[in-house]
Amino acid sequence: MRPATTITVLLKPAQAKGAPISSYQIVVREINPRRARREAGGDCYLEPVSYQNAVSGGLPYYFAAELPPRTLLEPLPFTVGDNKTYHGFWNAPLAPRKNYNIYFQAVSSVEKESKTQCLKLAFKGATEEPEVIPDPAKQTDQVVKIAGISAAVLVFILLVLVAVLLVKKRKLAKKRKDAIGNTRQEMTHMVNSMDRSYADQSTLHAEEPVTFMDSHNFSRLPNDPLVPTAVLVPITDENHTAAAENNRLLDIPRYHCDGTESPYQTGQLHPAIRVADLLQHINLMKTSDSYGFKEEYESFFEGQSASWDTAKKEHNRTKNRYGNIIAYDHSRVILQPMEDDPSSDYINANYIDVSGDASSSSIGERVRNVSPSLIWLYRDGYQRPSHYIATQGPVHETVYDFWRMIWQEQSACIVMVTNLVEVKCYKYWPDDMEVYGDFKVTFVEVEPLAEYVVRTFTLERRGFNEVREVKQFHFTGWPDHGVPYHATGLLSFIRRVKISNPPTAGPIVVHCSAGAGRTGCYIVIDIMLDMAEREGVVDIYNCVKALRSRRINMVQTEEQYIFIHDAILEACLCGETAIPVCEFKATYYDMIRIDSQSNSSHLKDEFQTLNSVTPQPQPEDCSIALLPRNHDKNRFMDNLPPDRCLPFLITIDGESSNYINAALMDSYRQPAAFIVTQHPLPNTVKDFWRLVYDYGCTSLVMLNEIDLTQGCPQYWPEEGMLRYGPVQVDCMSCSMDCDVISRLFRICNLTRPQEGYLMVRQFQYLGWAGHREVPASKRSFLKLILQVDKWQEECEEGDGRTIIHCLNGGGRSGMFCAVSIVCEMIKRQNVVDVFHAVKSLRNSKPNMVDSPEQYRFCYDVALEFIETS
Repeated sequence: MRPATTITVLLKPAQAKGAPISSYQIVVREINPRRARREAGGDCYLEPVSYQNAVSGGLPYYFAAELPPRTLLEPLPFTVGDNKTYHGFWNAPLAPRKNYNIYFQAVSSVEKESKTQCLKLAFKGATEEPEVIPDPAKQTDQVVKIAGISAAVLVFILLVLVAVLLVKKRKLAKKRKDAIGNTRQEMTHMVNSMDRSYADQSTLHAEEPVTFMDSHNFSRLPNDPLVPTAVLVPITDENHTAAAENNRLLDIPRYHCDGTESPYQTGQLHPAIRVADLLQHINLMKTSDSYGFKEEYESFFEGQSASWDTAKKEHNRTKNRYGNIIAYDHSRVILQPMEDDPSSDYINANYIDVSGDASSSSIGERVRNVSPSLIWLYRDGYQRPSHYIATQGPVHETVYDFWRMIWQEQSACIVMVTNLVEVKCYKYWPDDMEVYGDFKVTFVEVEPLAEYVVRTFTLERRGFNEVREVKQFHFTGWPDHGVPYHATGLLSFIRRVKISNPPTAGPIVVHCSAGAGRTGCYIVIDIMLDMAEREGVVDIYNCVKALRSRRINMVQTEEQYIFIHDAILEACLCGETAIPVCEFKATYYDMIRIDSQSNSSHLKDEFQTLNSVTPQPQPEDCSIALLPRNHDKNRFMDNLPPDRCLPFLITIDGESSNYINAALMDSYRQPAAFIVTQHPLPNTVKDFWRLVYDYGCTSLVMLNEIDLTQGCPQYWPEEGMLRYGPVQVDCMSCSMDCDVISRLFRICNLTRPQEGYLMVRQFQYLGWAGHREVPASKRSFLKLILQVDKWQEECEEGDGRTIIHCLNGGGRSGMFCAVSIVCEMIKRQNVVDVFHAVKSLRNSKPNMVDSPEQYRFCYDVALEFIETS
């Protein structure tokens, strides 16, 4: 049984006697059983003590929460130990093996005098189970029995292991196939049984597809009080029941679908998954003890499944980066041979489609089991045959062949899903202009973004009076090992490629290093997103299987296979949220319109969807912030930065650790361009300036007020020079413009004086009062962002980072980052996507833009920017 670390109590509003109630307080006191009588006094606790101070000072009590009176107008349950922070007091989890008294205090103030009423609410006893002392008379018999049973069990286990090893050695392949088949049939039977349980609520016939709705253009279902923005709404007949109308984003029912009539049944073992069932399917596969993602991935055939005689020829060996990942004969791209070299038709590349030919006898028996629905669905390669070419990252010897292929296939888009390392991919494009054989490739422009880069080239061939434009989309957000932590950036990248590829262009050329793992992930996700949108189902297993029939080992690891599922799920839950600038005003007004029946709006639904897909970090994700030596560096213990986003301090300052409560965030164009942090505590001011210097920060944005009662001191010199640990700060100038005080500092590191100094400008924003959820003026907040952008462009060639801080390094700081990203998006892509901007920030820290009011304000400022630009 899990030990109890919380206790729920009922709080009732106090009756004010003469003076109004100013605050309520929850006090937790540890009870020592040996001194219980002495500690039973009914005195109130007048001195507020936080959990951290109680632990460090050895005090027996601490304030778990302080609540304003407006939150307790009627009886309200409250959970003591819920690990949240209330008005600066951490409601720490209770120790399971300790005893506690829980007190409830009401404080009333009149003039300068305060009175406190105190009430003991509850007692939480230790949950340690009592020691059971065995009966001495029976102890010997029990030992004998246990020993006998243990010996028998051990002998039995040994016999079973021997038998299993013998059988497994002879019949492993057959047993495994049967086990997988039986398990999958059981899962299919279970899903079909659950489908039938919903037959009375709604029936979806084969000719009535589930539609993947555009989040800004769907029609609200009648009587639906809350339809999330990106919800997948099943289209049924007009007589469907009210129960079927009230489905939610994360609670979508299955629909009965007759297996003999549905065009989506893809075989006994691996049926297509309806989009409405995808979340439950993924959860089941991740938690199943019998058949999960591991078993499903291992059921793919590994290794060569077709002939590759051409690739193995001696004169083609140097054209292969890896000797075991080469092109199958039946699907390889055949280059037009050069006149003087008839054997120059080989390149390590394969056409990728799963058309009807995929089941031909030349591919082998394994491929004849390709899903019938995939053959039906992809008979045109979703758009046309061979919509993709999968290839390796070029080696030095094949750069010319690569551009020959681009020209021959009339490809307009190259997708690169690897970093530029010599052992992974040779740099096959020029920085200016380069001639490769009879091809001239000229660099036109580059658009660097936080997670990918778009390069544009012109391609010309000697003897041809034609100039073609080729775009290379280089995804830089894939780590060297494993898969991306979140799919948000890759999904945005895939959408960008999709809208950029001309309808008349040839295949999209996709490569990583080997042209198998990441390349396979990209192609499967792209195909499945189209399938989800058009057909309302996804068939990931059979899509991977079909891709492997065209090129060896497409999707190389189980981790990649799971990532594909998670990426498609995220895309389905979030939907397409980008709005063209020309349509933004009308769309936004439609989004904020309140529906009379549901009393909700599309914008509120979108924010609810955002909350539902925001990842919540677990304690192990924030292990460094939770180290005991770092506790006093955190203002709130429920708002900690994940380890993977931490900017570790470099400058040494005595015995101080290299931790600071801050997180690196991507801007629209630069990775890790923002550092979001809490206002420095009195004991972290030196760490703050170490952060500024170590990470080359040229802008400081202050979005909260100085408040010593909340531990928010002034951390800079008003004039002259001050030293903060190893960093010396010199105030050079100060000016004020409307709601912004601008100060220019010159800072240097006294431990490394040879590095010179760094110029830093602080922007203290005065237009956001402490009690307000959003700034008073959209225009002044936008002006602040534009001032910071202008300064960043002027100094350090725009490469300096920006530190944004507020009280907790969350909602306000997140708003600044989100609006900054959206403004850049508008300038460079002519679209507005507030959802994507906030989702990207929340992938690093979940409290970025943490209220509906702040989320709407981001839209308001975007509209202000469009109208004033």
